[in-house]
Amino acid sequence: MFDIYRNGKRDLLVLSTGSAIPAAYSANKWRKTRKRILKVSDEIRSTVQRQGYYVRSLRVTKKTAI
Repeated sequence: MFDIYRNGKRDLLVLSTGSAIPAAYSANKWRKTRKRILKVSDEIRSTVQRQGYYVRSLRVTKKTAI
């Protein structure tokens, strides 16, 4: 199982259940989502196993009109 956290900058942090937030990201204010996730993609699962966490930005990029 995995715990999912979000911050005010719309970043996503995935940790295995019961893991502490890594020191590099502890300065940000993370909010835990209410749901625990059972399945994640193979990319996220392998990154969490290798690094202990997975971080991704959920920011929407604006496309400039040409």
